[in-house]
This record gives sequence, C-alpha cells and structure tokens, in this order.
Amino acid sequence: MLKILIADDHQIVRRGLQMTIDAEKDMRVVGEAQNGTQVLALIKKHKPDVVLMDMQMPEMDGVDALKQVRVEFPVLPVLILTTFSDDAHVYAALRAGASGFLLKEMNGDDLIAAIRGAAQGKPQLHPEIARRLMSRAPMPDDPFESLTGRERDILKLIARGRSNKEIALELILTEMTVKGYVSDLFAKLGVNDRTQAALMAVRFGLVMPEEL
Repeated sequence: MLKILIADDHQIVRRGLQMTIDAEKDMRVVGEAQNGTQVLALIKKHKPDVVLMDMQMPEMDGVDALKQVRVEFPVLPVLILTTFSDDAHVYAALRAGASGFLLKEMNGDDLIAAIRGAAQGKPQLHPEIARRLMSRAPMPDDPFESLTGRERDILKLIARGRSNKEIALELILTEMTVKGYVSDLFAKLGVNDRTQAALMAVRFGLVMPEEL
C-alpha cells in the first residue's frame, strides 16, 4: 500500500486529490498539510512513500519546504503539483530536489501513474513541460561530449524511467556497476539527481519528451 501525503492550501484541491488517490486499491492518503511549515512534521509522523506538494502555499512555499525535506529525507519522492508552468517555477522546483513537476490540469489516471512512477524512483514531468523545454532547448556544443558510450546509454535509460536494477538487467551489468556509472555521469553533467539528468537529456535531444 503506497502512502501519500498531500500539501496544498486549498481544501477543495486536497479533497479532490484524496478522492482520486483513495479510489485506488494500492494507495491511500495518510496526511494533509495546509501550508509548507506542516510538511516536515507530517512526513515524520506518517512516513509517506510519495509527497504531492503545491508550489504556492502560505507561511512557506513549496520550494522552501522541499529544501527542508531534502535535508532529512534526501530520497523521498516529492512531486510538485501546481498551476504554474513557467520555466522559473520548473527550474526552482528541480533545483530544490523535486522528483517531478506536474500540472493540476492533468487527468486522474495520469496523476496516479505519475505517483506510481515516482514511488519507483522514476522522474516525472508533465508532457507540456517536457515539450516546451525541448522546443526551447539551445543546441550549442554537445553537453554529453565527456560521457562514454556506456554512460550515454545509461542516461537514455534513466530518462526513460528505468531504475538501476532495470538498467543492469537490460545492459547485462551488475547493479553496483550501474550505480557507479550513474554517479560518474551525474558528476560530469553537474546534476544532482535522476530528474535533473532526465530533463537535460530532453533539453539537448538525447531522448524525446514522450520517452520520459
């Protein structure tokens, strides 16, 4: 059973999310934060598997709340679910350590799929965000020039949502070897996590947005 924590200052949004999530047999909402300051305490109390968090909240916004969460829970999947889709909000969320960036206009089935994907460690980007970033991607020198062929293959698979275990099986490597490759390519690209790596792969055309 996947445990989900919702953080949003609008009761009607929280109620809609709860109804959508609780309708699934394999997940349930375990807590609701009405502002950013409540998020960390509720995570400690309920130990959720995935957090859905709005960007704009009173007392503390989603980005600042996420930064606090990352200090104590560095690998907890946190999905930003918002109405703001401009580049500034997207990059602020990803730099703060978001596991994905989703828009509230998405349908319930896609939201549920995104939650399941995030729980499996897969980066989640709303298709509109991915397409826009792709269309605006500058094409200077190859940003992946320093990567080996194997590292490029692994980056493509990361962008497609594969876990280290799945990559190891597909490329006939040990999971520990894959973990080493992932660490090296993150260092070469100057990114901190799989979501940032996937976004970079899309921006510079290594994978198409629909492959995420």
